[in-house]
Amino acid sequence: MSFYKKFDKQVCGKASQLHYAPPRSGAEWLVGVGFRCWLAGYDTGDIACWENGWNEYARLLGTERAKRAVTELACWVRAVRASASRKIEYYPFGCSGFCADECMAISLIAASQHHRCPAMRACALALTGSDLVEPVIDAANAFADVLQEANQRLSQEAVASLMVDRRRGGGDGLTDRR
Repeated sequence: MSFYKKFDKQVCGKASQLHYAPPRSGAEWLVGVGFRCWLAGYDTGDIACWENGWNEYARLLGTERAKRAVTELACWVRAVRASASRKIEYYPFGCSGFCADECMAISLIAASQHHRCPAMRACALALTGSDLVEPVIDAANAFADVLQEANQRLSQEAVASLMVDRRRGGGDGLTDRR
């Protein structure tokens, strides 16, 4: 089964776009939901967003591992926001799938865990729309390492599928930025 299962958006986002719907557990889920919750928390100032993210991490990792992972998650999301030259998009907490920016964030962490430096840089560039991605890459590496230590390893397919899907689909994919 491939990393990207595509469904028509009905509840979360525009009906004409597609998104990735992972199982509600595992490393890809943690990265996507964490990214979503922390962005929403920073954007709205609503602590409930961060509580939702914390609860998912604590449920899947236990409180001790979750503390470190959430700390690195927050640093990474802050770095993404600080470097971004555009608004980073995300779905509301209850959505089962991930939008393109959330998928790019998942791919960035997967590329870090699998030491795919060119792909990691391409993901950071595409996600932020900025050339100033070194802080994003450094924070992504720290977050990816903490997830690895917590036995949360993202699939290599998370990077490979993104690259293939963007080449086929055209539009705002990685190949447009090369």
